[in-house]
Amino acid sequence: MKQVVLSADGDRKVYAVPDQVADHLEDYCLWFCTRWLWESPHAAPYRVGGGLRYDEADFIRYLNRWVFPHQPSSLVENLGWVGYDEALPPPYRDCPQFNF
Repeated sequence: MKQVVLSADGDRKVYAVPDQVADHLEDYCLWFCTRWLWESPHAAPYRVGGGLRYDEADFIRYLNRWVFPHQPSSLVENLGWVGYDEALPPPYRDCPQFNF
């Protein structure tokens, strides 16, 4: 498991995810929000009023349920609000990041 930093225009959160997800984070995140949420019948609850409503926790639920059920991802730490022009705390500076 590797650590990544995820957010949805709010607090930045560190998650432990399978290595493959961390190594290809943007690909997994973009697939989730541009394909799976629109096309999967399992994503119907996220479709609201012609748009989508979701956050990084929903992405983690998707990974745990549909992609890596035997390698569950988990929250490591909520870093709180960290501006996008600010550096992350030292232990997380080199972690892959994605903002939904």
